Amino acid sequence: MKKSIFKILNLVAFSIVTLTLTNCGSDEPSIIIEEPTSEVIGNLNSGVMSGTLDEDYTLNANTVYNLNSSFIVQSGAKLTIPAGTRIQAVNGGTSVYIAVLKGGKIDIQGTSSNPVFMSSASGNPGDWGGLTICGDATTTAGANAEAEVGGFVYGGSNDADNSGSINYLIIKGTGAQINADSQYNGVSLYAVGSGTSISNIAVINGSDDGIEFFGGTVSASNLFLENNEDDSIDWTEGWSGTVDNAYITHTIAGFSTVFEGDKDNNNPKFNNITAVSTVGGTALQFKKQSGGTITGLSLTGYDVSIDMKDNGPLANVIIEGSPADPTLSYTSTAVVTAADFDWVNSNVSITTLPLQGTIASKVTLDPSIKYMLNSSYIVQEGGELVIPAGTKIEASAGGTGVYIAVLQGGKIDIQGTATEPVVISSAAATPGDWGGLTICGKATTTAGVDAQAEVGGFIYGGTTDADNSGSIKYLVIKGTGAQINADSQYNGISLYAVGSGTTIENVSIINGSDDGVEFFGGTVSATNLYLENNEDDSVDWTEGWNGTVTNTYISHTVSGFSTAFEGDKDNGNPKFVNLTAISTVGGTALQFKKNSGATITNIWLEGYAKNIDMKDGGALSNVKIDGVDASTTADYKTGTKVDVSSWSWKNAGL
Repeated sequence: MKKSIFKILNLVAFSIVTLTLTNCGSDEPSIIIEEPTSEVIGNLNSGVMSGTLDEDYTLNANTVYNLNSSFIVQSGAKLTIPAGTRIQAVNGGTSVYIAVLKGGKIDIQGTSSNPVFMSSASGNPGDWGGLTICGDATTTAGANAEAEVGGFVYGGSNDADNSGSINYLIIKGTGAQINADSQYNGVSLYAVGSGTSISNIAVINGSDDGIEFFGGTVSASNLFLENNEDDSIDWTEGWSGTVDNAYITHTIAGFSTVFEGDKDNNNPKFNNITAVSTVGGTALQFKKQSGGTITGLSLTGYDVSIDMKDNGPLANVIIEGSPADPTLSYTSTAVVTAADFDWVNSNVSITTLPLQGTIASKVTLDPSIKYMLNSSYIVQEGGELVIPAGTKIEASAGGTGVYIAVLQGGKIDIQGTATEPVVISSAAATPGDWGGLTICGKATTTAGVDAQAEVGGFIYGGTTDADNSGSIKYLVIKGTGAQINADSQYNGISLYAVGSGTTIENVSIINGSDDGVEFFGGTVSATNLYLENNEDDSVDWTEGWNGTVTNTYISHTVSGFSTAFEGDKDNGNPKFVNLTAISTVGGTALQFKKNSGATITNIWLEGYAKNIDMKDGGALSNVKIDGVDASTTADYKTGTKVDVSSWSWKNAGL
């Protein structure tokens, strides 16, 4: 452990901006802004979407942006999203969405070879809100109606209203639950006018509708809608546009319908619609007086083809020139096929995404994606970071600016396995490349309540010894220990007042320029630690930590390290069961400063020039080894070595 003088790092803060929404146009002059003029613009320049945009802005092509909260395009502003842009939504439910207000515009410029992609990390239904656009066209809800999502204002008298253009967009994991009766959709179109262009959209894994039209006159073409749990296409409030070419598929039971029309019938038109179900269900449902005109319809695998939910007249629904007939299956040669949407399947998978910013909700990473840790990634109170087995996180060699931190009240859940460990490492795994993993808890520490950590200035310490900061299983971490200042560095894993409710097992820390793992007070225990060539102390503790470590294997093959163990300050009598430390380059094995100590059973020390060092003349009786006081003359080769031959996971890399 090294004492800190300089305790405050320059952290990047990402704020959620809460504003009152209006329908006023922007009065900003048309000028070129060379420097960020607002926090929203500053965040965008850093790759984070949060807050309200009140001026034109163009995202960078082939770049990933983190959608951490709501992002609202105000009246008079336009958001341009070039081909290849990726927007990763935090798994934040209803608080995470993109909305274009009445008078605002969005211009999504995807191509068949390089679509725009919006998704949560896992793409699971309900992870986030989706895309909402509000226009000034007519709706039976009237002018200046209030949307069920966000309370946004929509509707007017301009049927040719233009809210922008959407081309080649893939959107996944939407439909967050607002209340018992309302959810976000993949794409919600509120009174959007015919001047708006919408084509080539894929909505996948939505927990509500794929796309819903609330009045308006906008049309859309080339829709791919897969496993949306409510309705794939939904309309209401007198929408009167046209959909050309849609492919709809259901492979998960329990969805609502392919189509749901509701309320007044302004006879929207549908040309070339193919819907395929492997799980039965209802195809086309019409409520109240709704209807439409459909040509080129092919339904396969549905139990019910036509459902007039409220006994509206079948004549309101014209299919292939005749009134709808519930006795017909409408199975014909499909005009539209999945093969027409090869741009969806070939581009859904993203291979690399960045981690940066802060999270205050549950976020689950995707093990099929390699993540780039380019700066700080902070789990705040109430947040939880879930890292499934096999996930790889590459940390840039950015020194102290690159780390993962879990703050008090936050949690981390690393779910590695022996065959698929989680790996967090810089590309070269060189000591000091990046900061490491820091966890702050609410257990007791001699530093007191709400102490300030030497790394990040984070707050830690309390009175809850059973505090739970999550679980870490099968983690390999390499290249940590970035230098903060002359007296302080990050560790591989820093545990600040972490409580006994936290699980830590099967952890490998390799090539750290400071400690492998350090305990700053707390009560947390750990099992199966592999610590190789950490340049300061492999295991370090202070501030009265009193947990237990079972099965520790320490290896030193590079000269110049400090110690295998370093205990400091008050003695909380931590316990070590089965300790093996082997050096090929001499050095000191176990060092105890001030009044520190420990109880160690089954010890094997090999190759060290000094086995026991009571640095400040503390009593040898503070250190119990196999039931007796420590000895500065014993060789400590009396135990059984920890067998790591089966720990095949310990050297896993990126």
